[in-house]
Amino acid sequence: MILTVRLFLSSCVVVFLNGALGCATQNMPSATTVTTPTMPATGFAKGADISWLLQMEASGYKFYNASNQAQDCFQILKDNGINSIRLRAFVNPSNDPIDGHCSTAETVAMALRAKQWGMRVMIDLHYSDSWADPSKQVKPAAWQGHDFATLQTDVYDYTRQVMNALKTAGVTPEWVQVGNETPGGFLYPEGSTANWPQLVQLMNKGYEAIKSVSSQSKVILHVDQGNNRERFRYWFSTATTNGAKYDVIGLSYYPYWLKGSPDYTLSINDLGANMNEMAATYGKEVMVVEVGGEDTKAQNTYDMLVAVQRSTRAVPGNKGLGVFYWEPEGARSWSKYALSAWGNDGKPTKALSAFLVE
Repeated sequence: MILTVRLFLSSCVVVFLNGALGCATQNMPSATTVTTPTMPATGFAKGADISWLLQMEASGYKFYNASNQAQDCFQILKDNGINSIRLRAFVNPSNDPIDGHCSTAETVAMALRAKQWGMRVMIDLHYSDSWADPSKQVKPAAWQGHDFATLQTDVYDYTRQVMNALKTAGVTPEWVQVGNETPGGFLYPEGSTANWPQLVQLMNKGYEAIKSVSSQSKVILHVDQGNNRERFRYWFSTATTNGAKYDVIGLSYYPYWLKGSPDYTLSINDLGANMNEMAATYGKEVMVVEVGGEDTKAQNTYDMLVAVQRSTRAVPGNKGLGVFYWEPEGARSWSKYALSAWGNDGKPTKALSAFLVE
């Protein structure tokens, strides 16, 4: 049964536009020559969150390699050193091309493609119908008005549903995030850091649901401003005191957004020191699950990515698991996003090749 799904997706990728189910042809490995998926890479994760990809393809966007040949984005990423894919998941998203999609069905379809290309998979559960980040953690519409006990059940059931959908399709995510950039918590107001005991109960429901389906999947808790040591000391010490269950400390690092210090050389040492401290203090593995730099400053972004990878690899005890670029393929011409690693010519900038550096 899994083989049948895989063969279908080798020539057709499920896409959802305007509420309709459709099919997008891809230049994936031929079903006549690929009978089993390429074995996933191991070791240091060189990753990319490419959750916009289905919508970009459905809109007709074309990706080109260095030789100006149209090519599957997965192939281009792989040729530039990417071995892992991160996918965000929204609960009941809209069909908006930028702020919607990323439903369970779409996430599973993308995870299957990643597996076929020999990529490792990370799932980023936002627990919202759209973006969740430090500025907003909005409950899914279907969960509004639920009391705290019901909200815990919502988190457990939804998380288990996503994990089971992946398992049924033959995908075992190596990592799963419970929440996205949660310095203030998630599922406000019940899960705010104003009420840490409740926040931890909600996070632990996510942890328990993940482990009930896939005990080997590593659970990530994710906080932004990876260079901000005080932020991480407070957050993870308080989470630990309240009994939070997790396996990996996830960090975002965007020098572009740091007030007063957009030059990465002013904060890269703090990022490395923070990862070292977190790993030593809590005995956990660490990972930069989001990083990005300006698309118009490709050399600077390249240098930054090399430095971030080196800092992560340098965490003692091999506890630095990897680095994920956030939407490198999300070209500004399509997304209006300034921190991709793609140019207006449809090709990756030099920045992406930083993942070829060992």
